[in-house]
Amino acid sequence: MKKLFTLLLVLTVSFTVNAQIETPQPSPSQKIEQKVGLTDVTLEYSRPSMKGRTIFGDLVPHGKLWRTGANKNTTVTFSTDVTIGGKAVKAGTYAIFTKPNANNWEVLFYSDANNWGTPQNWDESKVAASVTTEVYEIPMDIETFTISFDDLTNDSAVIGIMWEKTYVGVKFEVPTDKAVTAAITKVMNGPSADDYYASARYYLESGKDINQAVVWMDKAVEMTKDNPRFWWLRQQSLIKAKAGDKKGAIKAAKASLEGAEKAGNADYIKMNKDSLKEWGAM
Repeated sequence: MKKLFTLLLVLTVSFTVNAQIETPQPSPSQKIEQKVGLTDVTLEYSRPSMKGRTIFGDLVPHGKLWRTGANKNTTVTFSTDVTIGGKAVKAGTYAIFTKPNANNWEVLFYSDANNWGTPQNWDESKVAASVTTEVYEIPMDIETFTISFDDLTNDSAVIGIMWEKTYVGVKFEVPTDKAVTAAITKVMNGPSADDYYASARYYLESGKDINQAVVWMDKAVEMTKDNPRFWWLRQQSLIKAKAGDKKGAIKAAKASLEGAEKAGNADYIKMNKDSLKEWGAM
């Protein structure tokens, strides 16, 4: 028994030591990040090599679902919504699966990115986008499986897949023009009513220039006069009162009270009545 215990101890120590030795992976992982327009795109995959083997039609059979690399799923992450093959794809992480054929590949973006390899039970409802793309022959062998971001523009890029003598590309489009146009329109139109309101309230609460707060709050109220907000009018009354404009404060408080009564908001009804009493208007 003692000899058996000693032998087990030696084997355990030997295994522990060996487990601590790091060796190169046969299919090393790669992570690449690319800015496409205003969208951040991150690709993570493992890179097997040919090592004298025939790849497509042999190691990777034609017409069969492939993990598109080795080890854990190949994944792509988009920071914004994108368009792939004319289909809207939400921001998020997707596994890239492929069905290689001699003349074309089907490339599928799968919303469940946590599988190791291909899913045991394929769920068609999780396919966010599917694209059939042409196969291009490369005049030399690409020894190590490679995915790249190609043909970059402000509005699109191509996910390029290369191995052996094969190249396929999948284009995706990003909403750069929409985002930039919206930003330009907002800036050129000046601050929004919400911007004026937030700034005025901050100045009131922080004890900053109350006259500037009056200007901003008046602009906010004017910009929303077709749909007055009684809680904004409440803040306007407080700002005007602090600025010494008692008449203006009473007018704003009465307008806020009217709106609060229509909305049935008891808290604002009470606050406005208390202020109006304090200012001698009730």
